[in-house]
Amino acid sequence: MADDTKAGARTTALVLQGGGALGAYQAGAFEALAQHAPRIDWLAGISIGAINSAIIAGNPPDKRVERLRDFWTTVSGRVAFNPMFGEAFDGMFLGASAMTTVLTGAPGFFTPRVPSPHLHLDGSPGALSYYDTSELRSTLERLVDFDRINHGEVRLSVGAVNVRTGNFTYFDSAERKLGPEHILASGALPPGFPPVEIDGEAYWDGGLVSNTPLQYVMDVSTAHDLLVFQVDLFGARGPMPENLAQVARRAKEITYSSRTRLNTDVARERHALARAFSRVLERLPPEAAHDPDVQLLRAHAKTSGLTLVHLIYRNAPGEGFSKDYEFSRLSVDRHWRAGLDDAGAALARPDWRLPGNGGVRVFDANNPDPARTVAAGENPKAHAKAH
Repeated sequence: MADDTKAGARTTALVLQGGGALGAYQAGAFEALAQHAPRIDWLAGISIGAINSAIIAGNPPDKRVERLRDFWTTVSGRVAFNPMFGEAFDGMFLGASAMTTVLTGAPGFFTPRVPSPHLHLDGSPGALSYYDTSELRSTLERLVDFDRINHGEVRLSVGAVNVRTGNFTYFDSAERKLGPEHILASGALPPGFPPVEIDGEAYWDGGLVSNTPLQYVMDVSTAHDLLVFQVDLFGARGPMPENLAQVARRAKEITYSSRTRLNTDVARERHALARAFSRVLERLPPEAAHDPDVQLLRAHAKTSGLTLVHLIYRNAPGEGFSKDYEFSRLSVDRHWRAGLDDAGAALARPDWRLPGNGGVRVFDANNPDPARTVAAGENPKAHAKAH
């Protein structure tokens, strides 16, 4: 498996956030990455990001975009026409489309439970969710080659939450064999979708704890130089709401945003501490080498470079609280095109291709400002800037 266990090589990771119907933005971004970026070595996803990641990892390079298109065409097939009324009516159409999803589900993805879960009191899946996701299992089995994931060149990591313990878990192809159930678990958002049982434990959507796998990738990576493309579907920053509908949308964005600035600030702190450890260790006498405290500091004195190219979906006209479960073909096509355009613009900048050289660099693809860079050993607080 071509993961980052070969210390010294640059590892390229694609990190995909959860966000339901907005996941078509990630698919469009991947189309641009497939054309212009280095080979992806590692895919990490939560919820819809896990589904997109599995489709990418579970297909040969020349079939990945095609399979993603197949998935998004399938799930948007119930509302496949595009209205011709103009943007003034987008909000009405999108609201009606979202209600269609609530009442009828999404083809190849989920269907409403009949009778209602309220009529079940036995702890069965029918009592624990409003929708049945067995169609998604069939879709994954059709579009994803799990043998390729488990024996292929691309590492896959998907996050889920243990219902009983509340602990966050990553199912990682570098550590275990993955199947459809692991992808279903990562996207089992309650109370809409039922928990998924794996090895005697029940799991829900990883977005309940953390909606973005960036921290996991940074924590377990052993690469000397790590390049991460992170595609988020909810932005942490946004305008002050002006009505209750905007309040609901803004609250959801804050809840599921990635807190990328926090993660990258932590990475900067770690790099600065590692360089400080190295300088202190160089001044110690040779006889201190076997001291347990010195050995611990030496283990944390190793530095690696991190380059993060960050793309964040921006709301389209008329989108509200229901944007993540509005599966019309109109919206899927818009999201795909937005991801393709944003990723294409980001990849046209040459600076992300340079090695990290032991520092942390963040390129905000939605912001024309230069990358925020901190070389190892510098003061990260001096470089702090709102993400």
